[in-house]
Amino acid sequence: MTELTPKQDDRPAMRIGRRSLLQLTTAGIAAMGAASLVAGPAAAQNAEGWEKTFPKSEKVDHEKVSFTNRYGITLVGDLYLPKDRADRRLPALAVGGPFGAVKEQSSGLYAQAMAERGFVALAFDPSFTGESGGTPRNLASPDINTEDFSAAVDFIGLRPEVDRERIGIIGICGWGGMALNAVAVDKRVKAVAASTMYDLSRVMPRGYNDSVTPEQRSQALEQMSRQRWADAEAGTPAYQAAYNELKGGEAQFLVDYHDYYMTARGYHPRAVNSGNAWTQTMPLSFMNMQLMTYIAEISPRPLLLIHGENAHSRYFSETVYAAAAEPKELMIVPGANHVDLYDKVDVIPFDKLQSFFNRHLA
Repeated sequence: MTELTPKQDDRPAMRIGRRSLLQLTTAGIAAMGAASLVAGPAAAQNAEGWEKTFPKSEKVDHEKVSFTNRYGITLVGDLYLPKDRADRRLPALAVGGPFGAVKEQSSGLYAQAMAERGFVALAFDPSFTGESGGTPRNLASPDINTEDFSAAVDFIGLRPEVDRERIGIIGICGWGGMALNAVAVDKRVKAVAASTMYDLSRVMPRGYNDSVTPEQRSQALEQMSRQRWADAEAGTPAYQAAYNELKGGEAQFLVDYHDYYMTARGYHPRAVNSGNAWTQTMPLSFMNMQLMTYIAEISPRPLLLIHGENAHSRYFSETVYAAAAEPKELMIVPGANHVDLYDKVDVIPFDKLQSFFNRHLA
């Protein structure tokens, strides 16, 4: 599939800078994932064309797949299957995230690890990103990206290796919020886990810790609204500045993101966060469409939230946990920060994920 990488827009008068968006609206969407100790370098490729940021497991079969969502957009994924599956129909997981990442990064690592533990697992690129379809490139939508999870459930539920009555979802970082929204509406999903979750529909309009003022929100909306005219006149969207290129003085969590997305450990050329960028107007659809409105309707299906003790984003999971109905669990990983749960395999609680889904997809 042809890779389309947007270039930075050169019209300074109409450019909405990344720092402005961080302060006013997006407040951290620029880089939703990183880690310290990792599964393997991005250079872990071999003659078979393995282009993941983690080593290939000899316990798992891998298959490149594609499927179509309800809006007619073709999604591309990596399907991981246990080698010892025989003719059994197995429980299955759809895995997505982080926001701005691709399936060759964290979601693929999670999917392969869960396949080693007996699940059929699908990691996929969301609409408008990676190898998946949709134009313009590097766009996001709370509705369409929620639908992407349900489309993944459509696909794995038709696989002969899968018991369609035993399907769960794992969402990572910004895709943790998408996962919860999808499960609230999609009753086919029997259990859901969100790891180091961001609620994008909270952080974009309100900023970190809900610190954005009404005046700042109005200013951001004014900028993006007028950017629409510039985009319409140009016939193509303008893009934000390249993500995760450090200039000095950034907060530590942004340094952590750079160390993942822009180094051999986690860099992937198709990832928005690896030196590419979202469109300048991307945040618009998140500004007044709240993902967590119906969080209680996940019940009576079980919910597992996993977050680092020292994560700057921990309050997202705590708020969701308070709002969700039983059964629910909140697992705080001692000493871990937000980014540790992306590829730090000695910190990610895979045993907990295995036991949770074994119990609830039985």
